[in-house]
Amino acid sequence: MTQEMVISVAERAIFIVLIVSGPLLLVALVSGLLVSIFQATTSIQEQTLAFVPKIVAVLMALIFFGAWMLSQVTSYTHDILNNLVRYIG
Repeated sequence: MTQEMVISVAERAIFIVLIVSGPLLLVALVSGLLVSIFQATTSIQEQTLAFVPKIVAVLMALIFFGAWMLSQVTSYTHDILNNLVRYIG
């Protein structure tokens, strides 16, 4: 296995991680921002108020994006296992 192949596999793995985790991170960011704006405008400084809407939003996004995320990871794993002989030999 050459250095270029290792770098190519690592680049694709990092790319898959970024595109799979991106939607969930974006949903968590937006919901956290909305909750913090709500807390600032109403002067409610309850610490647990920030976590519950984020957890619910991320769970809803996981339900919505879960099949797509699973297909991306499965496709990458399928490609790695199919080319295993090329990587080893």
